[in-house]
Amino acid sequence: MAQWTNYLDGLDRARHRVSGTVKIARGIHSPMLNNARDILIYLPPSYEWSERRYPVIYMHDGQNLFDPGASFAGEWGADEAMEQLSSEGMEAIIVGISNVGESRTREYQPFSHPYFGASSGDAYLDFVFETVKPVIDADFRTQPDRAHTGMIGSSLGGLITLYAYFKYTHVLGFAAALSPSLWIARNTIQPFIDTAQAPPGRLYLDIGTAEYSPEAQNRWRYDAMGDYRGMADLLARKGYRRDESLRYVEDVGGKHNEADWARRLPDALRFLLRDPMLVSR
Repeated sequence: MAQWTNYLDGLDRARHRVSGTVKIARGIHSPMLNNARDILIYLPPSYEWSERRYPVIYMHDGQNLFDPGASFAGEWGADEAMEQLSSEGMEAIIVGISNVGESRTREYQPFSHPYFGASSGDAYLDFVFETVKPVIDADFRTQPDRAHTGMIGSSLGGLITLYAYFKYTHVLGFAAALSPSLWIARNTIQPFIDTAQAPPGRLYLDIGTAEYSPEAQNRWRYDAMGDYRGMADLLARKGYRRDESLRYVEDVGGKHNEADWARRLPDALRFLLRDPMLVSR
């Protein structure tokens, strides 16, 4: 068991704020990566008074999920989103896994890159599923099976999420990749998914149409919208049905930032959690 404390304990309430119940376990060590990070957890409104068990969603960049005073690039408002969804009958536990600064790029890359260097993506995911998940399942009333375990991330966090869904098919039953950095793995992620097993589940994928400038696309020889549409088509060919098990969104004017991901998050969560099997019981 980890030592969980109320997230706001000891913090300046004028600067830091969260909605609902958020707890933190500090300095969780990763034997796979030989580093440590804080783990945050949001608990649904009914958790305190009910005996229910809940679906669990693991999210990357934990510093950016709940508290505007802790975020390095803006807050997702995942706690506010879940508070709203609870009023709609959808409740889930959110686990925020903080990144470790300079290690973020390496840990969120599924594959090594000639410019960005060696990948430790598999070791990071082993940490999530072999170290963090057992702690969460032991300390909280979760539904630990695959059907009730999901993952969400954006940018590089979206890329590692998409990879994780097809690599760790025994663990994840649903996932959302918001603006995944497909360009970093444009020669590897599609072939990997194309040949991977297509497990049953639910996938959400999106992109903002204003995320990549023509200059950036020229520099990286990258067709942003073509790659995202190609990924959505690939997922459809693998059997994921549009608006049933696959939601693909092109956010007109959307940019590559936390504010736009926060705006799109509630609908992504609604899509992932709308199946009656994924509603807390």
